Amino acid sequence: MADKQKSPGTGGNTPKPKTTGGGAQSAKDKSRAASRPVAGGGGKAGKGPRPGGKPATAGSGSSRTGVYIAWGAVGLVVVIIAALFIVNATKSNTQDLSYTPVTPAPAQVVHDVTTIPASTWNKVGVSDTSVSKPTPLTGQPAMSIDGKSPAMLYYGAEYCPYCAAERWAMAASLARFGTWGNLQITASSHTDVDAATHTFSFHGATLDSPYITFKAIEQYTNIPVSGSPGQYTNLQNPTKEEGQILAKYSSSKYLPNGSSSGGISFPFVDINNGLLFSGASYDPQLLAGLTWTDISGSLSDPTNPVTQAILTTGNYMSAGICQATHGQPGSVCTSSGVQAAAKALGISAS
Repeated sequence: MADKQKSPGTGGNTPKPKTTGGGAQSAKDKSRAASRPVAGGGGKAGKGPRPGGKPATAGSGSSRTGVYIAWGAVGLVVVIIAALFIVNATKSNTQDLSYTPVTPAPAQVVHDVTTIPASTWNKVGVSDTSVSKPTPLTGQPAMSIDGKSPAMLYYGAEYCPYCAAERWAMAASLARFGTWGNLQITASSHTDVDAATHTFSFHGATLDSPYITFKAIEQYTNIPVSGSPGQYTNLQNPTKEEGQILAKYSSSKYLPNGSSSGGISFPFVDINNGLLFSGASYDPQLLAGLTWTDISGSLSDPTNPVTQAILTTGNYMSAGICQATHGQPGSVCTSSGVQAAAKALGISAS
């Protein structure tokens, strides 16, 4: 499906935004540009004390020196052994700094991202105008995956910084429709643009929902391929059914800036063939230098720029899911934030 992708460049956590034609390049355009088609002898010992306790008058200095040397040698051996022990113990607990491993998400992070107050969602609405709108579709059959419909399909990669940003919005919005299981944390590539953006991984994650079936594909890990800069090990391939959905709806027929040659921009999100997200909705640079707890801990503050970007994107996603579920659950789909997103997209969320 996708070839191993080369990074568009290298940089720290806060690279300068690229510009095109004198204007700032949008996050969506940056992620599209970054995507490629898918597819032993010793001396005599010193004399000891003479009987009667009097020290020897000859060789006493040599005796003391020999003792000092002997004890010094013992001490040196002890120090070396201790140092080797510490090095080995430290080495066994030190991760490979070329990537951030995938580990279970801390309970507090999961709690914060899945229990965002409704008032915060509503106050943010779609107020962040820098967030790119997804593409609504009409007249398409409902998506069915493994015989289940309606459905939502995500296609991305763990190394991808644009996916890293988008997962925060997906994790938050989908939590309004079900319960997450096995959410894990990681970070994007350490050498790509917006390096080491903290995020989730959806590989192995599950969403228990009575409303929507969610399927996630993380095509590549964030583990670099030795000797191949900008390439990462393969993790997960789409099924035949998923591949057909991706090939059809990532094309220029359905996306204004879609590829005519089979290329897919990471991330790609299809909500029931009615709403498409191609590329980043907002710039991952916004998350530069923030830890998982920094990001999740801010999500109840509607005045925080990070929250505004994530929840604006999340309200668009929620509106697309509500369109697919015919307005269920009502507590989410009739909320002012979701209704504002639906109005902005020209779709019905009820």
